Amino acid sequence: MAAGHTLKVLIVDDDDADTLMIEEALQAVANPPEIARVADGQEAVDYLGRHEPYTEAARPDLILLDLNMPRISGHDVLSEVRNDPDLESIPAVVLTTSDTDGDVLASYTRHANAFVTKPLDLHPFETAVQQISRLFTHTSGAHLRGSERYARLQATL
Repeated sequence: MAAGHTLKVLIVDDDDADTLMIEEALQAVANPPEIARVADGQEAVDYLGRHEPYTEAARPDLILLDLNMPRISGHDVLSEVRNDPDLESIPAVVLTTSDTDGDVLASYTRHANAFVTKPLDLHPFETAVQQISRLFTHTSGAHLRGSERYARLQATL
C-alpha cells in the first residue's frame, strides 16, 4: 500500500450485530481502514455507482459482501461489480454465514476474490476479518488504472 493511503472498505451487510463486529475488528488493526457500510444489495449498487444519496462516495479498495440480503442478493451485487468496467477490479470478499457448496461455487463463478464463512465465536470472527484487512491493505490500489496509480505514486514522492 502506498504511504499515506488508508484502505477504504465497503461493508455490505444487513445484520447490524455482524457489522458492528466487523467494524470493531477492522478498527483494531495497526492501520485502521476508512469504513463505509450499506445495509442491502440495492444500497451497495447505488453506493458503488455513486447514485443518490451516494454521489460523493469514496471508491472502496475492498468490498466485504454478505450474500443473504434484502432487495438485491450479494451474488447479484457481485455480478454487477464484475460486469462494470469501472468497478470490476475492486477486490470483493464474500463474508457470510453460509457455507453451502452452492454459495461458494456461485461466488467464485462471479469472481469473488475470497469466500469466508463468518465464524460463530467472537475471537475467530475478529481474527478472520483482521486477516482479510491485512491481506488487502498490502494490495490496496492494485485495482487502479495506470494513470491513477501513477498519480498516487507521485503524491508519495
